[in-house]
Amino acid sequence: MLSSLRRFLPGFLKNDAPIIPVVRLQGPIGMSSPLRPGLSLATAALPLERAFSMKKAPAVALIVNSPGGSPVQSRLIFQRIRDLAKENEKDVLVFVEDVAASGGYMIALAGDEIIVDPSSVVGSIGVVAAGFGFTELIGKIGVERRVYTAGEKKVTLDPFQPEVPEDIEYLKTLQQEIHDTFIDMVKSRRADVLSDEPDLFTGKFWTGTSAVNLGLVDSLGDLRGVLKKRYGDKAEAKLISAPRGLFGRKGGVGVNLEAGALTAGLGNELISAAEERLMWQRFGL
Repeated sequence: MLSSLRRFLPGFLKNDAPIIPVVRLQGPIGMSSPLRPGLSLATAALPLERAFSMKKAPAVALIVNSPGGSPVQSRLIFQRIRDLAKENEKDVLVFVEDVAASGGYMIALAGDEIIVDPSSVVGSIGVVAAGFGFTELIGKIGVERRVYTAGEKKVTLDPFQPEVPEDIEYLKTLQQEIHDTFIDMVKSRRADVLSDEPDLFTGKFWTGTSAVNLGLVDSLGDLRGVLKKRYGDKAEAKLISAPRGLFGRKGGVGVNLEAGALTAGLGNELISAAEERLMWQRFGL
C-alpha cells in the first residue's frame, strides 16, 4: 500500500537514489578453521543471493581482495555469481582492492567489468603445490614411521618418504589439467580484450595499470567514484553480508568450547594465520 502511494509524494519526500548492493569477497579461498571460516561458496552464497535479489538495483558490485587458494571453491563462487547474474539479469561490477591473484582472479572473472586500483596486484594464472620433505630429519631424531595401506598409491607424495619421479609427474599432470581449466575461463571471459603477452598464463602477476594494458581487467577506478559516475551523484552502495550468529557469521564453522578442543583449535589458528600471511606476502602485501 505504502509503495503504491509513493508516486503521489512530493519530489523531496521520495527516495529515488539508486542503491547498488555490494558483496565483499575477502581472504584466502577455501582455508577454513574454527575461528576463521575463510572464503568459500558456503560463506559467500547467502550474501550473493541477497545482493542479486534486490530487484531495483541496476547492478551488483563485488569487492575482491584475495591472494588465491582452492581452485574448486574459486570456480564454484565464480559459477554461482554468473548463474545469479543470468537469473536476475544483473550486470556485475568487480572492484579489486589489494590483490586478485590466482583463485582471486578466477573469481574476479565473474564480473562483466573488472575495475582496479593502479597499485592492485592482478594475475598469477597458474597452479601451485608446495610442501616439505622430512626424510633425513626423521632418521636423525630416531623416529620410526609405520604406515599401512590398501592401495599402493595411498602414500603418494608422502613427505616422510623420498620423492618418486613417477608421482611428481602425475601431480604435474593434475596441475596442468587445472591450469588448462583456468586458462579456458580467462579466454572465455576476456578473449576480446586479451593481449598476446607470452607470460600471460605463466603464473606471473602485474600491477593494476599493467593489467589494464594486458586486457586482464577493464579500467582503473574505485567503487564510490565509479558508481556515482555511472548511476548519478545520489547513488548509494549498500554492503550485503551474512547474518551473524552467537559465535560469528551463520553458515560458518561452529566453535567447540571444550578445553582440549579449544587448545588444539588455537594451535590450528596459529598455523592457519601463518599460512595466510605467507600467501599475502608472496605479492608484497
